[in-house]
Amino acid sequence: MSEQTATRARALATRWLGVGLAAVIAVVTLGLGVTDRLTLYISPETVWFACAAAVVTLAGAIWSCTLPLGEEGDHGHDHGHGHGTEASDDTESGSSATPPRRSLAGVGAVTGGVIASGVVLAALVLPPASLSVELAMSRAGEQSALFAGSDSVALGVADTSTFGVGDWASVFAASTNTSAYDGAPVTLTGFVTPGSGDGVNLTRLVITHCVIDAQTAALPVTVDPDDYPTGQWVEVTGTVRADSNGKLHIEPTDVVAIDEPGDPYEY
Repeated sequence: MSEQTATRARALATRWLGVGLAAVIAVVTLGLGVTDRLTLYISPETVWFACAAAVVTLAGAIWSCTLPLGEEGDHGHDHGHGHGTEASDDTESGSSATPPRRSLAGVGAVTGGVIASGVVLAALVLPPASLSVELAMSRAGEQSALFAGSDSVALGVADTSTFGVGDWASVFAASTNTSAYDGAPVTLTGFVTPGSGDGVNLTRLVITHCVIDAQTAALPVTVDPDDYPTGQWVEVTGTVRADSNGKLHIEPTDVVAIDEPGDPYEY
């Protein structure tokens, strides 16, 4: 391989790792935004920002491709004219250490490039999917901000008809006046996960900004565990009840199996 061919190959690789990957990510983001599937990964309130950033990134990538190939590697080559002696001395003293460092840097660049390319290309090939039931179950019971301050005055006087699974999970977890919620009617949607005792849990994943901060919200429902498999989405209509120990649960009057909704998270 000639020196010119090798230089061109390095320039192409550099452009792909920078401009190429950024452009692909921008296209994927815009595609998910247009098809209303970006909410599988981030909160609806931040979709506009992600799409705007993708447009800017894509515009910058297109503009960058108008530069001559290899131009990005020429910056700074003219800064050493006044330091010829020092550069020569450094070359003589460090010549034995430079090749191993360059080899190590090359291996790291290639490895990182392959991994980054694989992740980005997977985003193009694999269909968008919601977080798994297994993740929700693995995070169940974790202490998090989701359940903090659930017995505050603001929540106590709120219209419970607007509550989702996450809101009720906060009440169930930390309310000190459970009788205030006894008898409240509910219509909630979630998926089934194993519960304690004779019932199951109605579960949803609650995200604040993106799927990385997803937290599990689960409500005990008096349903025979054999009636619905783990992971089955259901719509539960019923009543919140407080037992003799003050623990809250849902007594359903109707449970209907449904398909996973287009937006499976609560926010």
